[in-house]
Amino acid sequence: MASEDVKRREGVNKAPSNAVIGICKSLIAGGVAGGVSRTAVAPLERLKILLQVQNPHSIKYNGTVQGLKYIWRTEGFRGLFKGNGANCARIVPNSAVKFFSYEQASKGILYLYRQQTGNADDAQLTPLLRLGAGACAGIIAMSATYPMDMVRGRLTVQTDKSPYQYRGMVHALSTVLRQEGPRALYRGWLPSVIGVVPYVGLNFAVYESLKDWLVKSKPFGIIDNNNSELTVTTRLACGAIAGTMGQTVAYPLDVVRRRMQMVGWKDASSVITGDGRGKAPIEYSGMVDAFRKTVRHEGLGALYKGLVPNSVKVVPSIAIAFVTYEKVKDILGVEFRISD
Repeated sequence: MASEDVKRREGVNKAPSNAVIGICKSLIAGGVAGGVSRTAVAPLERLKILLQVQNPHSIKYNGTVQGLKYIWRTEGFRGLFKGNGANCARIVPNSAVKFFSYEQASKGILYLYRQQTGNADDAQLTPLLRLGAGACAGIIAMSATYPMDMVRGRLTVQTDKSPYQYRGMVHALSTVLRQEGPRALYRGWLPSVIGVVPYVGLNFAVYESLKDWLVKSKPFGIIDNNNSELTVTTRLACGAIAGTMGQTVAYPLDVVRRRMQMVGWKDASSVITGDGRGKAPIEYSGMVDAFRKTVRHEGLGALYKGLVPNSVKVVPSIAIAFVTYEKVKDILGVEFRISD
């Protein structure tokens, strides 16, 4: 009897310990996935932001190749990766929280869905429910790390010919807090929340739904015969399709968010968009005002500035992130994956 009590207590103590270890492994896998995928496309990420906020009266480049050549010529190899350290400092925790939040949201939504349908074992998440789980994960992750994204955008925009107001992420955070107040760190948050719903939601929903369909239909050559799972190449393709759909829908909101983040930066007039009468930066009173002024001064096409490098970037970035996440969790021995 005494031995049974001891075993029972050991089991109770062991369960929370295993749960904590599982959470840590999941967060590590998500962080690694985010860091690897974003570093792989860092030059395209920087070019996208520069195009989004470029002054229309002082255009230095119009295309992806031309822009990358200009950065290489004026700033060298390091210029291609400027802001990547700050970006990784943001994307690693963001990705960790996003993937973990998606797993937890999926479990919770699936439990409620099974309770509602009365099917406790066989019911699976529908694409719409996956979209909801992905949207929840995106909002949580984005909100938790938004101040870092805000200052990362400003660090990325700085060039050799612009005043260097910020020396790094910590200096940028402290400077914005001191000069513009705490609210400035969340400038552009609303369009980010609205944009993250279709972006992250579609990423997860399309990726998983496409994988489920491929596993069930089993077209020739996409299943690894050794373990009856999709090959890495097929997973990359699924991630690429998911990323393309998500970013196309949400891109105008990303442009508006980035421009709102530049508001209040007094030394940024040489690099951010002008008001149509010179190089003075535009002031936006809110998201709707940012949309209206952008379209009025630069046309509807301005909402898609930087879309080409972003499309080139997002396809490998999302694909690498999904595959890296699942592979790292395999290495760490975590049983639950987003593909389960």
